[in-house]
Amino acid sequence: MDDNRVPLLEVINLKKHFDKSTGLFSKKKKILTAVDGINFHIYKGETFGLVGESGCGKSTTGRTIVKLYEPTDGQILFDGVDLATISAKNMFPYRRKIQMIFQDPYASLNGRMTVTDIIAEGIDTHNIFAGHENPKQAKQEKIYELLESVGLKREHASRYPHEFSGGQRQRIGIARALAVDPDLIICDEPISALDVSIQAQVVNMLQDFQKEKGLTYLFIAHDLSMVKHISDRIGVMYLGHMMEVSSSDDLYATPLHPYTKALLSSIPVPDPDSDIKGSRIVLQGDVRSPINPKPGCRFASRCRYAFTEVTSSDGSFNDSLVGKFAFEKIVDPNSGDLIILQGIEITALVAEKLTNAKFESVKITRERCFNETPELVEIKEEHYAACHFIKEINNLK
Repeated sequence: MDDNRVPLLEVINLKKHFDKSTGLFSKKKKILTAVDGINFHIYKGETFGLVGESGCGKSTTGRTIVKLYEPTDGQILFDGVDLATISAKNMFPYRRKIQMIFQDPYASLNGRMTVTDIIAEGIDTHNIFAGHENPKQAKQEKIYELLESVGLKREHASRYPHEFSGGQRQRIGIARALAVDPDLIICDEPISALDVSIQAQVVNMLQDFQKEKGLTYLFIAHDLSMVKHISDRIGVMYLGHMMEVSSSDDLYATPLHPYTKALLSSIPVPDPDSDIKGSRIVLQGDVRSPINPKPGCRFASRCRYAFTEVTSSDGSFNDSLVGKFAFEKIVDPNSGDLIILQGIEITALVAEKLTNAKFESVKITRERCFNETPELVEIKEEHYAACHFIKEINNLK
């Protein structure tokens, strides 16, 4: 960490689990590990991008930081204060300092309130103009100022949300977040529901506000191109775990984690003559369940580096496969019958079937990938990754 920069937010071993058990007398609890021990920090005035597939825990992370969800474990250090240990009553002053822009511009605005009421709610709650000579007038002027700053007009203040388009609604949501002069804004996929042309306008507007007001952003999204454009540093999540954290330029230039490489390969290339075209990494295998997960790398079942191959000896596997675990589903090429599913232990009978089907080699799992959860460690300066074989994969010393 650079000593000249001060983290505004530090997330340390943050966990958010949900109990999905059904029935009063359920013997075994089903715990959904939405966020399972992630670490990152955000410096004052920077934008930290958080990316990953849908369902990886990005939005849950944002909601847990702002304590819309109570954290299961870990620390949320905001300006040196651990929000995870603060009661709801004592959290009140931090509600003003941390605001959130929600993903759905249609669901996040109260349809029964005018734009004035929506923006004024935070102002009234925190008594921002309590010491002003004319609080009501000052508040209304502030609302007009905010509307104009997000590209709307004064006359829009008396209208209701249903009278606006999706892009205009999101602008209202941004104005609401800015109304209480926050230090940190959590942007939970603020552009995913908008048209492409509107997306660029909203992102540019957020960047302008950041320069003017010195704001800090946690920008959650799955649009990798847009995240690169707006972010200073980026964290990549997969099934509740942080896989890689790096500066934006370094991550896109030299990604280290196999999952990050697969994500970046999915970005469309507009140039039909580009050499990059056609280099898409297609992930195979099944997504591991986040409910009561076993130890090991969450990405292992889809990782092309999480296996080794056992070659048959004299046309027979004998005991070389027994007790090992199949890396992928195996089907008899002659009959089409299923021999074994992914992740299942290979027995003597299965080994015999593989021999009879004349397989020359069989992929088995690397034990460490499936039995030991990798930690997020610094591989090179300010570039972190969570993978047991990261140096081997990238030919690093």
